[in-house]
Amino acid sequence: MPRIQLSLLFIVYFYCNAFAQIGSVSGIVKSDEKAVGFATIGIKGTSIGTIANEKGFYILTGLRAGNYQLLISNIGFVDVSKKFTIQESQQLKLNIELYSKPKILNEVTVSGTMKEVSKQNAPVAVEIYTPKFFFKNPTSNMFESLQMVNGVLPTINCNVCNTGDIRINGMEGPYTMVMIDGMPIVSALSTVYGLSGIPNSMIERIEIVKGPSSTLYGSEAVAGLINVITKNSNTAPKVSLDVFGTTYKEYNIDAATSYKWKKASTMLSVNYFNFNQQVDKNNDNFTDLALQNRVSVFNKWNFTKKQNREASIAARFFYESRYGGQLQFNNLLRGSDSIYGESIYTKRVEIIGKYQLPIIANIKLMYSYNFHDQNSYYGPSLFAAKQHIGFAQLVWNKRLGIRHDVLVGSAFRLTAYDDNTPATQSNDSFNVLNNPSIGLLPGIFVQDEIALSANQILLLGTRYDYYQNHGHIVSPRINYKLTPNRFQTIRLGIGNGFRVVNLFTEDHQALTGARAVVIKEELKPEQSWNANINFTQFVTIGKGFINIDASAFYTYFSNRIIADYDTDPNQIVYANLDGYAVSRGVSLNGDMQFVFPLRANIGFTLMDVYKKEKNKLGITEKSQQIHAPKFSGTFQLTYTIQSINISIDYTGQVYGPMRLPVLPNDFRPDYSPWFTLQNMQLTKKLNNGIQVYGGVKNLFNFIPQNPIMRPFDPFDKTVGNTQTNPNGYTFDPSYNYASLQGIRGFFGARFVW
Repeated sequence: MPRIQLSLLFIVYFYCNAFAQIGSVSGIVKSDEKAVGFATIGIKGTSIGTIANEKGFYILTGLRAGNYQLLISNIGFVDVSKKFTIQESQQLKLNIELYSKPKILNEVTVSGTMKEVSKQNAPVAVEIYTPKFFFKNPTSNMFESLQMVNGVLPTINCNVCNTGDIRINGMEGPYTMVMIDGMPIVSALSTVYGLSGIPNSMIERIEIVKGPSSTLYGSEAVAGLINVITKNSNTAPKVSLDVFGTTYKEYNIDAATSYKWKKASTMLSVNYFNFNQQVDKNNDNFTDLALQNRVSVFNKWNFTKKQNREASIAARFFYESRYGGQLQFNNLLRGSDSIYGESIYTKRVEIIGKYQLPIIANIKLMYSYNFHDQNSYYGPSLFAAKQHIGFAQLVWNKRLGIRHDVLVGSAFRLTAYDDNTPATQSNDSFNVLNNPSIGLLPGIFVQDEIALSANQILLLGTRYDYYQNHGHIVSPRINYKLTPNRFQTIRLGIGNGFRVVNLFTEDHQALTGARAVVIKEELKPEQSWNANINFTQFVTIGKGFINIDASAFYTYFSNRIIADYDTDPNQIVYANLDGYAVSRGVSLNGDMQFVFPLRANIGFTLMDVYKKEKNKLGITEKSQQIHAPKFSGTFQLTYTIQSINISIDYTGQVYGPMRLPVLPNDFRPDYSPWFTLQNMQLTKKLNNGIQVYGGVKNLFNFIPQNPIMRPFDPFDKTVGNTQTNPNGYTFDPSYNYASLQGIRGFFGARFVW
């Protein structure tokens, strides 16, 4: 009996001691503060594992004291490993944060092929940016936001009125097509002033194609295109509000609301921007930033049709008043010849629609109309212009067999333009009559997307257009995509772009006097040929992932059309330039996300953009393109302090020297210096969808020097004085390569319901 009792006591002691050492680990699996269900969780080197429930809860038991490594995986998320230590009998609480793999791999794009396809499967390289990307450095409009995109440069062309354009890979703004929902809304006269009127509240995403896209989109898509996809009212938030202000006393309000019925839904977006504070940090008696008062109202309707057919219509009204100049100037002095100022009133109306025909075939009608009314004074010179653009496009998409996906379409564009300059007057000097410009541009296009195999796609396309000043225009393209595996893609592309120049909307050097418009020869359309290769690689690393996007490009531009005002003072002579331009280079983007709360996006572009043309002596000369830096880079770093729901965004751009517009014998450098613009922002997430944010822009207070030549004599009244002006300088506000706004703070709040 004593032996049996001793044995029983030993067994009881052993099990009690073993039980005392057993612990557990449990917690919630989350992503972006939301529970993630059904994640697989296991302990490395053991058979202990489980699957989280639908609420993300998991528990692992039977753990003795010691060190362990937890392995967590779930579809659509980056695999996570987390080390932890269990003490005797410890019931450890350990929540897990998962980071989703980049959604951009599966985001829908339409710009490359004019039909919905995931970015990963698209045969054409398309870059996609959502408002969340631009929230890292909040701005009041799309024009300013795009400075965060690698290879895209918003350029200020005038230091008085602060208007500008957007350049892709160094080429001038008119060679970039800007669209809203695939419609060429921002073009011709509105290129300069329309870009600042697109508010962020109406944007679902922005798609960018670098390289010619005229095969699908026609004229102006020579250097590339920017397609603004507006929000679908079926999926838009019920209410969203974004309000911020800066220490420069800039104020911006972005508000949107949506409502849904059974067969229809609507979204209303309103943006208001106001800046009414004269600032002159460089003490040249000119405003550093044009004063602005701007309102944009956008309303979109989506309709539910049988068999999920598409139907939508949207309208936008835009009004802006902006002026800049000498500090003594105000809008009451418009046209003054004693106080210099530039005042611009702009009114725009836009209508965009899409309708899928109620037939078996997949045929869609897309249409748009916009009216642009501009009333401007540049000093004492009045420029008043009105423009109407109507556009309609019919597209048929048909799959033929298992390999061919065919897209056929026809398009028609009507442009009517009139202004107060001699350019739109009749040539009869005895009976001068108004002679508005009316341009018709019909075209047809076809493309075939051929599935060569499970991992190879060949895209063949061509377009035919006829234009009254250019005749027949053919623009083909070919694209090839190879996908060795689901995380690696290679794309090759060769394409042609063309641009029919709106002669009367782009040159206003002769605002006075009678000049006859002379087309010297049968004008050829401006054209470009582009070859590019794009490589993307998704790499999973131990602590996160890296998404690499690299490209090499070469674009050749020919037949540039120029206006000659010098040969004959009574004529404006248009002719094709005897020369060409080249844009070539490489770009690299890296999107990095880690299991710890850090995300980084870093990109750079190396490019060489130049033109060769014959001078007056017939000698071919090479010159670098203005405002095309050989190096430019962007970066965005985001770190999240999860315990207090605060994220820190550090963003910026770095630019190498770029050639600048200078006067003869100019004392200012021909090239800008290396410079960087950097910003810091803190965002605090509160309850109920509220965020507050604030920070500093232009941290290093970089401001270009001597932006205006002879600001003390804007009317050139003393230009001829050789003693005070031996070099014959004239008033010139175009020397610019960065904003004249210095360091400034900002604060705002967002709400989404």
